[in-house]
Amino acid sequence: MEAENSVGELTRRLEALEEKVRSKDDELLVLRSAIANLTRRLNTCEEQLQSNTKSPKPAGRAGVEARPHTSTGTSSTTGASRSEQRPASSAARVSRPPTGQGPQAPSPGPNRRQLPTPGQPRQLPTSPRQTATSLARVSNSPSMSRRHTSPALHGKPSTSTSASSSTSASSSTGSHRDTGSSSGSAHPPGAIHTTDTMPSPRLIRHGPAGHSGRRKAGSSQLVPSSSASSTTTMTTGPPKVDSSDSTVRMYLRGRPLVFHAPSDYPLAAIEHPQKAPAEQLELEWVYGYRGRDCRSNLHVLSSGEILYFMAAVGVVLNRLTRTQRHYRQHTDDIKVMAMHPNGIIVATGQGTTHDRAQGKAHVRVWNSETLQTLAVVGEGSFERGLCCIGFSQRKSGSLLFAVDESNDHLLSIWDWNRGKKLTEARAHGDAILCGSFSPADDRTIVLTGKQHVTFWTLDGGKLTKRSGLFEKHAKPRFVTCMTFTSNHDLVTGDSSGSILVWSSGSMKISQVVKNAHEGSILSLLILEDGTLLSGGGKDRRIVAWDTAYRPTGDEYELPETSGAIRTLAEVTGNEEDGTLGGEDGSVIMAGTTHNSIMEGALATGFKELIKGHSDELWGLVVHPMQDRFVTAGSDKMVCCWDATNHDVVWSAPVADEAMSVAIHPTGDIVVVGLKTGRWIVFDASSGTYVVSCTDSTEPVLCTRFSPDGRMLAAGCHDSHIYVYTIADDMKTIGRVGKCAGHSSSVKHLDWSTDSQYLQTTSADYELLFWKAVTCKQVTSPAAMRDVIWATVTCPIGFPVIGIWPEGADGTDINTVHRNSTSSMLATGDDYRKVKIFKYPLPQARSQCREAVGHGSHVTSVSFTHDDTLLISVGGKDATVLQWQVLQPDTVI
Repeated sequence: MEAENSVGELTRRLEALEEKVRSKDDELLVLRSAIANLTRRLNTCEEQLQSNTKSPKPAGRAGVEARPHTSTGTSSTTGASRSEQRPASSAARVSRPPTGQGPQAPSPGPNRRQLPTPGQPRQLPTSPRQTATSLARVSNSPSMSRRHTSPALHGKPSTSTSASSSTSASSSTGSHRDTGSSSGSAHPPGAIHTTDTMPSPRLIRHGPAGHSGRRKAGSSQLVPSSSASSTTTMTTGPPKVDSSDSTVRMYLRGRPLVFHAPSDYPLAAIEHPQKAPAEQLELEWVYGYRGRDCRSNLHVLSSGEILYFMAAVGVVLNRLTRTQRHYRQHTDDIKVMAMHPNGIIVATGQGTTHDRAQGKAHVRVWNSETLQTLAVVGEGSFERGLCCIGFSQRKSGSLLFAVDESNDHLLSIWDWNRGKKLTEARAHGDAILCGSFSPADDRTIVLTGKQHVTFWTLDGGKLTKRSGLFEKHAKPRFVTCMTFTSNHDLVTGDSSGSILVWSSGSMKISQVVKNAHEGSILSLLILEDGTLLSGGGKDRRIVAWDTAYRPTGDEYELPETSGAIRTLAEVTGNEEDGTLGGEDGSVIMAGTTHNSIMEGALATGFKELIKGHSDELWGLVVHPMQDRFVTAGSDKMVCCWDATNHDVVWSAPVADEAMSVAIHPTGDIVVVGLKTGRWIVFDASSGTYVVSCTDSTEPVLCTRFSPDGRMLAAGCHDSHIYVYTIADDMKTIGRVGKCAGHSSSVKHLDWSTDSQYLQTTSADYELLFWKAVTCKQVTSPAAMRDVIWATVTCPIGFPVIGIWPEGADGTDINTVHRNSTSSMLATGDDYRKVKIFKYPLPQARSQCREAVGHGSHVTSVSFTHDDTLLISVGGKDATVLQWQVLQPDTVI
């Protein structure tokens, strides 16, 4: 006992230390950012003093190219931002060499557009007006004043890799008119930040390319501040409008960002929060089944419907009509499930939410026909989560047992109708895997787990335990599953592949079937005719045994892609099932560890009823013309789904974890970015491999084709964006170059509608713009204010200011997506919520519609091509949810 308590205490202390280490990450990043900023400022002052001793610099011109920098220890570079550039015809590293020429370069000049805005538009200045800054005084040369820069975002390191190239016109009064470009630097929160407008084409001395602590010119979040506000302490708060230069300033975790409003957008409208859109979201389909780490979670209701769960949703599936109903009252992943003896009432249990204020571990009892909650049991009584739950099999199932995940694995008995705990006891110090009330009486509960089978008796309001006796038989490492026969014998399966029979009323083994499976037995099921089915883990076999526990000769091995058998269930015969079932018409359901559900019979074989991913998901893209979408994740699978039939069209394995996915504007080609830096091309209709390419050695976090289909951009964890030309259905690939300038990993990117420009955001919340054909950074965000973007997936920018709540630290929102009519914006966040807003949304405190269903952070959302559906994918819950976008006239 003391040893177990000591181990438990050490485990808790270790978890606390790990959490403390993680909490220090931001502080370390802020420190690194401050050091990088100090170095940059010293370098800037040194350059300006050197320039003063040589010759004064004339007033800047827009588009001036940087001259080679000759400071000690700095390599010579030209251009407004560092980039690697090759001819469009130069071949990237592909698995087969390109055979054709790249496409023609897009015509120059950004597109201009008029954003839909409330009220009448009014003309606004197109250039910010700035005053001279303290940096000019440091240089002792009014004519050499240089734009100083704002803090990095979210405490991220931020030394620059690019030059400062800005333009201004100086007046005799010392005021300047700036085009809006600026160079980035880092300040800790609350530091003084100043701005001047005198350009300098010289490069700034910085560290080597690719360093994580880097910042660049032209970042949208750089704050132009006048001398009157140069000492302002930056705190998280609502956006602030500066009508003098048509900019809006907001903060993320005390870090300032500034965005340039479109030329014709009425800034007065920003002061009035938007109302929620009239449309609403309704969950239509849940893809997948949680079998990778949960047990006993596949049941057949009295209605013949299939009951299971995925993420935070209890799913009721009609397998004949291919429709689902959903119970969505949980606030975190469902981990355990039990069905009442009447086949209608269901109990599901969850763990403690990430935000403890939203709910603790508890069990919800609900009606599968009405989806109404009947009782909430044990909220605040269970530690961490739940191992297993179960209804009593007699007296109308009035009792419910639950075992929590505390170190002592407390077993508690509840009168669930009244929500009253009758008693509890320490169950076992080792892992408990499954449990059940005995069908013989409501006083006996059997629990199995690591090297034990225990029999608990409820008598006089107290629980007493007796351990099962293995006697001469070897004690298995884990007793993994259990069931009861019609005469109330207990049958268990274990990790050694043996089946053990325990006589009713006895705690001794009466029969042993050794080597029934190769490896663990994960599920046991007694059919209506008394036949025992056992489901294997390693061997993936379903084997039939007669009442004397002899093999009948009937068995079936699931394909390797399906995974091991996690849970078995029986659906009684139905004429509509045709040849799918056995001779009596019954159908066997098998939930697998790859989060799929198979249906069939041992004699006729099995087919996939429900397909799912089995690990974290990040990649999602919708087909541009059909009701299809593609997902990819850490389970090394790429799946194309039919959103109408709710079925998988094709799936393809990849060698490494998938991080992103993109589809060609024609819908013919799919590109999947991998964790190793490689990206692979598949045929979108069949899933056939086409070609692969490698430039980076770090994860490809975002990929996207240009609207004209001639170019592809890939943002990587190495902070670079690689741009390619493509032709002949990806048979010819040429690398245009590498956009270098971000100080952290590139997470999102969008193309302009004319395929000329890119906008990208990084993990430290920088928004940068690029000329695609040259891979050069556009260092004046003001010049990009009226560019029309083909997509909006970057969560930083003027039209998405309103998605950020006050107090946000920049990590809250993981994904955004604008619909095809530019009227609505969807977001997915760390709090498992999917939200829809009106678009554009520069207004803070705007209302939204939100929907819950995911059990963990939402990693990606996307509207389908006709905006009738919204697809969302989860992180750790590995779930794909399909939402209907209900128009006002269809909302009930």
